[in-house]
Amino acid sequence: MSQLRELIIAKEHHKYRKDYPEYNHLADEFRRLNLSPWERMTRRFELMTRLEKPALLPGERICFLRTVKSLPDCFTEDEWESIRKEHHVHERGYISNLCPDYESAIKTGLLAKRESADEYGKRAIDALIGLSDRYREEAQRQGKQELAAVLMQVPRYGARNFYEALQFFRIIHFGLWLEGNYHNTVGRFDKYMYPYLENDLKGGAQTKESAYELLKDFFISFNKDSDLYPGIQQGDNGQSMVLGGIDENGKEVFNLLSEMCLKASRELLLIDPKINLRVSKNTPLEIYELGSELTRAGLGFPQYSNDDVVIDGLVREYGYELEDARNYVVAACWEFIIPHVGTDIVNIDALSFPKVVDVCLHRDLEECSCFEQFLDAVKKEIQAECDAMCGKIKSIWFAPSPFMNLFISAGGKPGNCREASDACCKSGLPGGGLYQGAKYNNFGFHGTGIATAADSLAVIEKYVYKEQSISKKELIEAVDSNFEKHSGFLPILRYEAPKMGMNDDAADSRAVFLLDAFADSLKGKRNCRGGIYRAGTGSAMYYLWHADEIGASPDGRKAGEPLGTNFSPSLFARIKGPLSVIQSFTKPHLRKALNGGPLTLEFASSMFEGQDSIKKVAALVKAYIDMGGHQLQLNAVNTEKMKDAQLHPENHRQLIVRIWGWSAYFVELDRAYQDHVIRRQQYTV
Repeated sequence: MSQLRELIIAKEHHKYRKDYPEYNHLADEFRRLNLSPWERMTRRFELMTRLEKPALLPGERICFLRTVKSLPDCFTEDEWESIRKEHHVHERGYISNLCPDYESAIKTGLLAKRESADEYGKRAIDALIGLSDRYREEAQRQGKQELAAVLMQVPRYGARNFYEALQFFRIIHFGLWLEGNYHNTVGRFDKYMYPYLENDLKGGAQTKESAYELLKDFFISFNKDSDLYPGIQQGDNGQSMVLGGIDENGKEVFNLLSEMCLKASRELLLIDPKINLRVSKNTPLEIYELGSELTRAGLGFPQYSNDDVVIDGLVREYGYELEDARNYVVAACWEFIIPHVGTDIVNIDALSFPKVVDVCLHRDLEECSCFEQFLDAVKKEIQAECDAMCGKIKSIWFAPSPFMNLFISAGGKPGNCREASDACCKSGLPGGGLYQGAKYNNFGFHGTGIATAADSLAVIEKYVYKEQSISKKELIEAVDSNFEKHSGFLPILRYEAPKMGMNDDAADSRAVFLLDAFADSLKGKRNCRGGIYRAGTGSAMYYLWHADEIGASPDGRKAGEPLGTNFSPSLFARIKGPLSVIQSFTKPHLRKALNGGPLTLEFASSMFEGQDSIKKVAALVKAYIDMGGHQLQLNAVNTEKMKDAQLHPENHRQLIVRIWGWSAYFVELDRAYQDHVIRRQQYTV
């Protein structure tokens, strides 16, 4: 196992990769032949599976390795331009951020799926089975009879044991990436995989030790090709695994496999899969301690989600059925989605709270005779921003995904988006994969810079209206000059004014106001797919992007300084400690703003040197959950090591940090993201 891990870390498996420049202009050929989008996607998938060369790495038991270096586009630039003229195209225009139905496929096999598939789905299944057969032949050639026997069963037929189930998952997951889908999540792994492990242990086919070794091999498989998966930065690949929580009947899921996954992640020290732990008030402290042991490893996970808040919010605020809400998972980062019946687009846009305050500062402040009038202006601006975001997302278009379509269902029935999507497209434009038949088709908006905006409102209330120690004109001048004018204001506003994270209602109540206004502005709106809009507390990459859209802020943030990531205090706030942070960040009505977005806390890695610290961190996490927090992620960081890694990256190839909803190797990040992690608040307990 250590040999395989070291081989992957050293990237020795990259020698199997090959470029195929002769297919760089595949889209031109598809256009010349006047092929439909469904035919194009299917032909490309068939081509890619033919080009893949079976490669078995020394010592591996879970196979399938990407050997085709890149996927050619299915559409020309002119065609994309034409599509964008009539439709909203999200990100790359290919399906992403879904949790497909691995469970039923692993149980029944792809041939059973083929019986109800359309012509394109049948061809995709045939192509993937063909590649699997070539892997089986290669395993036989190399004398790997155990693997060859597994591939005789899967993916044609349902898995009969833990080994076959793990290999089956790898084949499906591999196929989704090869089709061009991205941010393909893992879902509730311990829920649908545990029965295979349990049966093997009862029947003697596996021991706990042998199953654990197999699980580690499976975990390593996520890291073989992850650098080929697209994202904002390397590591942003969406391979999120959810453990624990309750099932659709309200029964606790956390089991032996859950514990084994936490242990395997801690032992392997790799960035994938990214572990998410569902917890609640009923979760024993021992499980939080297991999670804190993984936090100590410095991977930036597990990320915690609170069943008490999430399930109730999905049902009461957003109209999800209870059974589905209980089965929630997270998307690539943190957004809440429902496996195989949900095709929500959870990151379709983002509202900048600091920009809203900035607009109102310059447009409305001098005309507002009292603070309540200014708050009313802010609320109206949030409504206007939400209306604008909703208004521009019309007739959304995606490239179809014949293989993914096999694992998406509508209210328990197999999904078939092809006819609906063709009907939605205007004459002369290609039909896309809209998944109109899915049960949930909601859109999610991030809400960024909450602390900067709330702190800014607290400044305006205290110094402009209550104390009147700063005039409206002076504050605007200070902000516009980046505090070169009225420079004496800067240390006051930056370090003495109320801040979120200090358990100060002067700032915290403004965060409550902002999030309520955000959620209320979206309430009752319907998107172009018949779904609703969900407000959230996440930032994704916007904590850098939105900061660049405005200058300085009334809270003392200078122009060019980033916002806090996700749902977190400002970078320069003088925080008392982590307890005051969780007290501040559990005050908002989080059930209303439930698209996702965790409170993010950084801890100095030196703090974890004693076992007592594990218990303290676990107690802190439990306190956040018990107080009604919705989501939490922790990062154990070493500032000096990160600074040295910037100077000597060759010495820190395995240094891992949490970026927003995902973890990455520090030296592979752009400098702006490295600097942000270094500057974040660090706490002790």
